[in-house]
Amino acid sequence: MSQFGYAIRQLSAAQKSSKGVSLYSRYVNRPAGRVLAAAGYTLKLTPNQITLISAVFTFAGVVMIATLRPSFAVAAGVFAALVIGFALDSADGQLARLTRTGSAAGEWLDHVVDCAKMLAVHMAVLVSFYRYFGFSDPRCLLLPVVFQFAAVVVFFGGILTEQLRRAERQKSGADGPAPAPPASTLRSVALLPVDYGVFCAMFLLFGSRDLFTAVYCCLLVAHVLFMGAFLVKWYRELSAPGR
Repeated sequence: MSQFGYAIRQLSAAQKSSKGVSLYSRYVNRPAGRVLAAAGYTLKLTPNQITLISAVFTFAGVVMIATLRPSFAVAAGVFAALVIGFALDSADGQLARLTRTGSAAGEWLDHVVDCAKMLAVHMAVLVSFYRYFGFSDPRCLLLPVVFQFAAVVVFFGGILTEQLRRAERQKSGADGPAPAPPASTLRSVALLPVDYGVFCAMFLLFGSRDLFTAVYCCLLVAHVLFMGAFLVKWYRELSAPGR
């Protein structure tokens, strides 16, 4: 049995719950991450090394957004860099579970890279808007600022909620994570507009100012609406007696 084949079988049998995960992450990003995690296992890479490789791909895409004049060739390069970086972001956690080498430091590094990614990609879009898009209304430059705000609040709110739930379970003496209910296909479809993979796919339109701006605005509205819904939901869950 090859190391790669062994890793694929082990990872396929030990996947995280799909609750709260969009169709893209469930059927595209996680399977791609599984293959990359198996490759990392074969090459004897550590989860932290995978995280850093993910950052290299992601920030290569960010640099292209900020420095290169938009075109469909640039769009393809940005999309490839961001999507590979996203798949590697899934691979590091899967490799940690496979090798049982997960650690607080590794989780910290993963979250810091994720936060930096969200901040940087919208700053790069802002730079590109200013340098290349030629908007007649300067208020258009506020779009990446608002998008960045919503994306970071959702990311931080979700991470903090997860940590507080974990601490509460430990305080109550619960052993291990709470059992997750079955994933809802309808919810997985509804979450597509706020999935980072869909955001990456948007950059395939980077060569067309009008198309890219229109889709960017649509995803921005979705993020703002979901931000409000998520914050209310998380606050209610953490406020509920006996949570």
